[in-house]
Parts: sequence; structure tokens; C-alpha cells
Amino acid sequence: MLLLRSRVPSSTLPVIVRARCRYSSTYRASEFTSNGPYSNRVESKEAVIGPLGSGGGVKITPRVLKQHLDRYVVGQDRSKRILSTAIYHHYQRVHQARRREEREMFAAQQPSDPFEVDEQSRADVLPGARKEFVEEPALTIEKSNVLCLGPTGVGKTLMVRTLAKVLDVPFSMSDCTPFTMAGYVGEDVDQAVHRLLIAANHDVRRAETGIICLDEFDKIAKPKSMHGGAKDISGEGVQQALLKIIEGTTLQIHTKPERRPPMGLPNSPGPGSFNQPTAGGGGQKGEVVTIDTSDILFIFTGAFIGLDKIISDRVAKGSIGFNAHVHGSHSSSHPQKNPLELTEPGDLITFGMIPEIVGRIPVTTAVESLSQEMLVRVLTEPRNALLRQYETLFALSGVELRFTSPALREVARSALAMGTGARGLRTVVERLLSDAMFEAPGTSIKHVLVNEAAASRKQLPLYFARGQRHKFEAAFAAEEETWVARGNRQIVGAPADTVEEAVRAAGSGA
Repeated sequence: MLLLRSRVPSSTLPVIVRARCRYSSTYRASEFTSNGPYSNRVESKEAVIGPLGSGGGVKITPRVLKQHLDRYVVGQDRSKRILSTAIYHHYQRVHQARRREEREMFAAQQPSDPFEVDEQSRADVLPGARKEFVEEPALTIEKSNVLCLGPTGVGKTLMVRTLAKVLDVPFSMSDCTPFTMAGYVGEDVDQAVHRLLIAANHDVRRAETGIICLDEFDKIAKPKSMHGGAKDISGEGVQQALLKIIEGTTLQIHTKPERRPPMGLPNSPGPGSFNQPTAGGGGQKGEVVTIDTSDILFIFTGAFIGLDKIISDRVAKGSIGFNAHVHGSHSSSHPQKNPLELTEPGDLITFGMIPEIVGRIPVTTAVESLSQEMLVRVLTEPRNALLRQYETLFALSGVELRFTSPALREVARSALAMGTGARGLRTVVERLLSDAMFEAPGTSIKHVLVNEAAASRKQLPLYFARGQRHKFEAAFAAEEETWVARGNRQIVGAPADTVEEAVRAAGSGA
């Protein structure tokens, strides 16, 4: 205190003491909010949507995310766990970065105190002149992008899309096949970010915390050999272009003016429509917006056909020797693992991915092919199961549709033979019901039964008119009893309540 009095006038001493006490102690509640209890964060005037909402805290856990996925996706337990954990930690990272930005912004808005700057601090302007090191910034958590490997039609993109929907974050999906280097015919990689901006309704701040899924990622692998010195514009060139976007950079996105119908038309958006750009995004006119990709999560998906052979060769070489463990042999008590689960960065590099991009995708997960039993579960178990969709579709026309257990098993067998995963189920069901979907609406047909013979394409589905419900129930029960008598598990039971309600609503003309 005596030192302060010797250097400055006594009239300024209270100001210095108050300033030093304020910045060396904890912030007072009045410095953050005028009313209410103490808060250690700056409240934004605009509501934050998604996992950053409700005061900025992440209200989810990996376990909760996986439980939600279980309602929509059959199987793939390991991939669900990995994806749920990766997305959870990504938004924890985004939340921590936003909190730090808010603290820095609040500190920058505080009025500076001219009495706190003494002559010694004014003199320390040259690099190295200070005795102390400049304080390092706060700990920064790096982003962990995800690679999901596996065959088509097993739920890779469905899992990502479902998680993005439940978190209420912008999501866009782009196919890597048309991507080319800048300046060549094709799409630039920036288009993936542009699609995300559109999904975020041109709200830049929301887009900067969204999720981009790049499908067919294996299609931009380097060719095994290039002849004649040709430039690889759609393989390695695209991978190089993706590097800066994945790691985090600022992009200049050119937005186009939206075409809207005249006011008064049915599709014309009213006041407050979500088609209108929000604050912080682009306006009605075409303009250039800047997007920072540092907090955008990139999830790459692809079949990577041939990668399992690369992995098997590597594992086989590692098992040669007197004391080496033979990885290729499996006992009867331990089922054989999916080879893609053993993927290492070197395998992806051998496949044709450049080391720089492989190093920026630290999280890798592999999905499994769907068996016939799993395809039956895809038909019946998820919340938006394919069987429920068609039951509801018929119910809207006042017709009750029902599949027997052996019929569902036959549908799954036919889809499995197509080799397109769960996507083959819709193809098979469409073929089975094409005649019924044409004949039943507007006629006396009120019940349609798909039995095993119809599912095997040996006959058409069975039609029952109004007043023949007892015959319909008897035919269904007879085939179910035969199916169970053969030692099989009954797959279907009574129709869902939602379907019955739809039948009643359609029958009453609602």
C-alpha cells in the first residue's frame, strides 16, 4: 500500500484497489445478470437450438443416444455404441468451446481501466522483453471425425440421420462419387458444406455445429496405378481438397436467392416460416457467407469392397512363425469376427486413402451384414418398420393387411438373396402387394392376407370382403398354428393399435 502511494496520487488509489480486487477475485453476480441467482455464463438473447440448448448444457448421454437408436435400427450394437459416444463427445467439445468464447467475449466487453496500466507494462512491447511467458490459451479438445465401414443396406446412414434428428442439429448427406478437384467438371467438395447451410435454413451459427455425412467415401480412393501421367482429379485430388475442410477452415459459400411462390398460393410460406433465413444467415438475395468448419462433425461411410482381403492378408502375415498366434483360426465357442472390425490406418492407406486424411479420422467402426433373422426383425421391430408402413398404407383405404409368420420369413429370404441388405425388403414387398394395392381400394375388399404361398409367388394374396372377417382370422390362425407346430417362433401377432385406429378413421370417412 505504501508503494502505491509513492507512485500515484492519493486521489486515484481507491480506483486502483477496486480495479485490482475486481479482476483478481471471482466475478460478482451483478456483473453477469441484473436479476436472479449467480450464473457463471453469459446468457444469450437468442435461444440456442439442439444439444447446446437449455442453458448450453448437453442433456444427453451415449447410453440415451444408443437407446434411441435401438428403436429405429436393428442390430449393429457395437457401431451404435461407437457412434453415440463419438457424437456425444463432439457436442461436449462444441459446448466447451462455446463457453470459452462467451467468457472471452464478456471479458472483452469490460471497460478498460487506464490507471491499471503502469509505465513498466508500456515499456514491455518488444518480443522477449517480458520476464514471464505469455499465458497459453485454455485446453482445446480436438475434433474426432468418424468412419463407418460396411456393406450397403445395413443401416450406416440411417444411424447417423436418426442421431442428427433426435439432437435437432442440421444434417446433410453428400455422395463423394461426383466430387472432383476445383476447376474440373463435377462438384466441388464445398458443396457438402453448402448443403449443410441449406439444411440449417441459412443460419450460419447452426450450420457451424452440424453433421455432414459423406457417403461412398471409398469411391475417392487412389487408383492402383495411373498410366501416362494422368492427373487423378476424382481420387487423390478430392482427398486433398477435403483435408482443410475436415480439419477446420473458413469457407466462402455463395448462396443463391430462393425462389418462392407468390403470396396466397398453398405453398407460400407465411410469417415466421422456417423457410425464411434467420439472423446470422444469408438473406433473400444471393450473397457470400463465411462458414467455419472447425465444429462440424464429418462422418464418412462406404462399403470399402476389397478392404477385408487387405486385412486378411495382413493378419495372415502376422500369424506366420513358431510362436505367432494364428488369428485365422477360431474355436467353435468363439464366433468369427467381422474382418472390418480389425481395420487399421495402414489398411486404409493400402486401399488408396492418403495418410493425411486417414490421420484426421481417428474413430472407425464396422457394421455387419444382415442375416435372414435380422431382416425379419427389420420388417417388424423398428418404430418405423416396413410392415407397419404398408399396414398403415392399406388402412388409409379401409383395408386391413396382414402377413403370416412364414410369409415374413420368405420375404426376408428373398431380400437376402438380392444382396442389397434391408433395401431389398421394400422391393420384395412392393412386388407382392402390387396387385392388391391396385385392386383393393374402393372395392368390397376389406382384408388382405399374405401367406407363405403368396410370399413364395405361388399364388396371389388372399382377399376377403366385408363380413368375411372370421374367415380372414381363421386363415391367419391356421397358418400360424402350422408354423408353430413345425417348431418355429411366431413372428407376428395382433395388428398394431395404430393400424386399427387408421382402419376406423378411414371407414368413418375421417
